[in-house]
Amino acid sequence: MKNIVRKLKPESYMQSYKSLIRIGFPVLVTQLGVITVSFADTMMVGAYGLDELAASAFVNSLFMVAIVMLMGFAGGVTPLIGALYGKGDHQEGGIMLRASLQVNIIMALAFTAIMGAIYFFLDYFGQDPEILPVAKEYYLIVLATLIPMAVFNCFQQTANGTTDTATPMWIILGADVVNIAGNYLLIFGKFGFPEMGLVGAGISTLTARTLAAIAIVAVFALRRRYKPYWRPMASMHAGKERRYHVWTTSYPLMIQSGVECALWSMGAVVSGWFGKVQLAAYQVVNTIAQLGFMTYMSFGWATSIRVANFTGVHDFPGIRKTTAAGLHLVLALCTLASLAFLFFTKDLVRMFTPEADVIAAAMPLIAPLILYQFCDGIQLTYVNALRGTSEVKPLLWISLTSYLVVGIPLMLLMAVGFGLESVGVYYSFSGALLCASALLIVAFRKVLKNKEASFST
Repeated sequence: MKNIVRKLKPESYMQSYKSLIRIGFPVLVTQLGVITVSFADTMMVGAYGLDELAASAFVNSLFMVAIVMLMGFAGGVTPLIGALYGKGDHQEGGIMLRASLQVNIIMALAFTAIMGAIYFFLDYFGQDPEILPVAKEYYLIVLATLIPMAVFNCFQQTANGTTDTATPMWIILGADVVNIAGNYLLIFGKFGFPEMGLVGAGISTLTARTLAAIAIVAVFALRRRYKPYWRPMASMHAGKERRYHVWTTSYPLMIQSGVECALWSMGAVVSGWFGKVQLAAYQVVNTIAQLGFMTYMSFGWATSIRVANFTGVHDFPGIRKTTAAGLHLVLALCTLASLAFLFFTKDLVRMFTPEADVIAAAMPLIAPLILYQFCDGIQLTYVNALRGTSEVKPLLWISLTSYLVVGIPLMLLMAVGFGLESVGVYYSFSGALLCASALLIVAFRKVLKNKEASFST
């Protein structure tokens, strides 16, 4: 089948803004839904008890690495599908979806095995012994969510690659409602349900993630828009070459996402060294931080989708303009988030816990939280721009340098060496993100220069 290349017209900045907002707004609504669930989880668990709040912080910090790495791995689908969508080749897009689904399920099984092995070493992470019994029960339930999450992520990124960000939005919002309702019923034992505390929150999360996976597969199978993708996905062999192509595009994104997230998970472990109060405060502020990150991440994803579409037709001015426009929107959101953190600090912290000690420990973390917003926004934009070009290998050495070589030693120096404890943990994030931002800008410019030179010859 001959590919049909659709020439995309040059855009003004205003057109770029409108395109990014059209694609990014449903993702923004989705992320706000995710934030709502995260806020609700933290508030409900925090209201139930300090031990449960600290236990959830510990377990979620460990699983966050695996979850973010699986999300990053699925993100490799977006540039592949996006470039094919730009060309109008839906059949190849469906076959690529099949290859992506196979590889993503294999990765989910691998992470399930790895996290299952870590379960037997939870006693050796230096956490308060009082939180370990409930943490272990919660851990096993969250472990069961990885495979349905991987299925959902793969189909979600395929939909995103076709510029349909609204469908995943509605599914996630529905899952959010299920999650919050389940939390209310199972954590506190309402309307005849058993009072299960943190275990109830885990069961609610598992139910919501499983239903979301089932729903998005059903949409692809039944909706007319996705018939050109579903038929080849369901009936044609993907082949080793396509699976390898998915792997080579996805694993650098997985490692980049995982290494970055590992720095934040390491922050939870280090904060836990100073007691469960500082660990609980770290969890509260991290949840508040999602108000910024999860919102401007939506326009990072939109930038990736648009860059992938332009890459499919070799429109390099379009790539540059949409990346710049994405950066403008992200920085605007960073400013709004920082203002919210600055003016509503006490109200935000008190939403999550009535414990005076936790509130007192959380307040000094707000200043470094505001400081790192802008570096985080810049690095997020350029990570997604590189992702859209499918040239993602630079992300490997950039993430390893920024978050492991620079970030972790800086964290230990500031938290332990300088005696700043969890405040030092938060200040170390700015140093790592500043390093990443500078390296990503250089790498993005080099990739585009090489692509232009290759295409012109």
